[in-house]
Amino acid sequence: MLGKTIVITGATSGIGQVAALRLAEMGARIVLVARDEARSAATLDRLRAARPGQAHSACLADLSRLSEMKRVGAEIANALPQIDVLVNNAGAIFAHRTLTEDGLEKTFALNHMAYFVLTLLLRDRLEAAGEARIVNVASGAHQNATLDLDDLQCSKAYGAMKAYSRSKLCNILFTRELARRLEGSRITVNCLHPGFVATRFGDEAGGLISRFAGLAKLLAIAPEEGAKTIVHLASSPHVAKESGRYFYMKRPLSPSRAAQDDRVAAELWKRSLALSGLP
Repeated sequence: MLGKTIVITGATSGIGQVAALRLAEMGARIVLVARDEARSAATLDRLRAARPGQAHSACLADLSRLSEMKRVGAEIANALPQIDVLVNNAGAIFAHRTLTEDGLEKTFALNHMAYFVLTLLLRDRLEAAGEARIVNVASGAHQNATLDLDDLQCSKAYGAMKAYSRSKLCNILFTRELARRLEGSRITVNCLHPGFVATRFGDEAGGLISRFAGLAKLLAIAPEEGAKTIVHLASSPHVAKESGRYFYMKRPLSPSRAAQDDRVAAELWKRSLALSGLP
C-alpha cells in the first residue's frame, strides 16, 4: 500500500479507525471524512504517529445531509488527482424516525445515500488511479430485511432495527449494481460484514437501543478483529480481481436472497439517483 491514497468515512473510532491505522502502517496516505472535529484531530495524530511523513488529512462533513455529501465529495475530488481505495464505512442506528433537511429518513440517508453519492462523485478519481477498489461496510443484519421500493424512508412503520437492516441490505444491493456498471473497468467493489463489534455504534441512538447496545457489546468482538476484512479487501492481492461480492472474516459468503435480487438492485440505483439530484 506504499504510496496509495485511501479515502475512508467514519474513521475516527471503531473499525474505521483501526482500518485506517493498519492501512497507514502499510504505507498508505489516509484521507478521513469525519463529523467530529476533535475526534478527527486525535485520529490524525495517531495516523501520523503510525506512519510519519505521510500527508494524512481530514475533511469534516455531516454525511446525513445531501449538501454535505456533495460538498465533501467535490472537495476531495478537487484536492486529489487520484484515489486508490474508497472505504464507505460511516453509519449509525437511530431509535426514533428523524427526517434530514432533505426529507430523507436519517438511517437511509447516512447508511446508504452517503455511500451512493460519495462513490459517484469520486468515480473519476478512482478511474485515474488505474486499478482501484471500493469497499462498502454492510452487515449481517441485512439477513432478515426486505426492501420496499415504495417506502424506502420507512414512513409506513418505523423500527430502529428495521431501518438499519434495510440500509445494510441497500449497501449490498448497491455493491452488486455498481459492480455490474463497473464491469470492464479496472475498479472493483466489494462489501462485507465486520461482525458484531464493540465500538461506539448505537451509543448516540437514544432510547432502549443505546441501553441494549451497551449490554450486547459485552459479547462483541474487538474492533481490531472487525477491521480485518476491511483491510483485506482494501489491500490484499488475493481479492484484486473480485468484484460484487459479500465477505465475512475475509471470505466470500452468499448474502440473503433479497440481497441477490438484481432487479431490485437496479431499481434502487434509479431511485437513489433521483433522490441524490446527481446527473
